Amino acid sequence: MAISAKKKMEADLSEAFIKFQRDLLGRGPQEAKTYIVCDMIISRFKGVLTVEEKHLVSHEKGRRVVKEMRQVLREMYSEESEEIVQRITGCKVLSSHSDISTKMGERIEVFVMDRDVERYLDDKQK
Repeated sequence: MAISAKKKMEADLSEAFIKFQRDLLGRGPQEAKTYIVCDMIISRFKGVLTVEEKHLVSHEKGRRVVKEMRQVLREMYSEESEEIVQRITGCKVLSSHSDISTKMGERIEVFVMDRDVERYLDDKQK
């Protein structure tokens, strides 16, 4: 059974994000899953906290430090993340958003695209 273009693109995005995060932080998430939903690319990363961050988040001040540090890193490297999405999808990123849960050790990324990526993939396959 052939893998659908959508599933392949979702897997390619997850793999590219893992590699990018490993290069940036020295380690990647334990698990990554990407979903294409209409004009959005949504990526969920589990197990993203480093050993040091896991210690820090046990205190209120540490949680704030980790969230702030991760937000600064995200802002510094948002263009690179958006370029990954644009390269793999062939669509333009209009905006992107991110948040981290220090409680769950998860991070989420949402990219809003210039077109319905699902429909774009369907049209390309026809």
